[in-house]
Amino acid sequence: MKKVENINLGTIKFVIDTDAYDALENYLDTIESHFRKSEGCEEIMEDIEIRMAELFHESLFSANSIISMKHVNEVIAIMGTPEDFGATTRTRVNGSDTKSRKKYQAKRLFRDQDETVVAGVCSGLAAYFGVSDPVIVRMIFIIATIVTGVPLIIYAILWMIIPVARNANDRLAMRGEPINVDSISKQVEEELYNLKDTLEEVGKSFGGKKKG
Repeated sequence: MKKVENINLGTIKFVIDTDAYDALENYLDTIESHFRKSEGCEEIMEDIEIRMAELFHESLFSANSIISMKHVNEVIAIMGTPEDFGATTRTRVNGSDTKSRKKYQAKRLFRDQDETVVAGVCSGLAAYFGVSDPVIVRMIFIIATIVTGVPLIIYAILWMIIPVARNANDRLAMRGEPINVDSISKQVEEELYNLKDTLEEVGKSFGGKKKG
């Protein structure tokens, strides 16, 4: 009979056997060590744990099920081995490398506040339906509202019921992209780069006004 541990992963509680716990802890330590120098390390780790918790939750039969080595192997295969995202430490599970496999993500509808004008509804719909420019969806709403007035009510309802894309996982799911260590880290680092770029532009703008 194996000992078990109680853990919190991505705010969800799980029961895990000790062998699986050691493998999971080693895997997460490897990821954290790899991204330690990144400004987004904390956010990357948080989003990775949230994603792994979702995968464990999907694979367990019930809330009382115990995470085993099999579950850890499957999740690592989806999230990516350390070699897949360029880590130098080799994480071995059950004495052999875990083979990576892609898990394609079904698109999920979110409000996209990175491309928002009012509430991000149109930009979220554009991402969900594969429309390259959210302006197209906005124009459809505006024209239809002028003609009938109904879309304005629909917009208000969608605003209330569609959740906001709050983290890297949500934004990847919004576009239907695979959610793994590599894609999460790139998404977080890209967002930080864009934020820094925006702040620099704002700083230059205010600096120019003061000189004037």
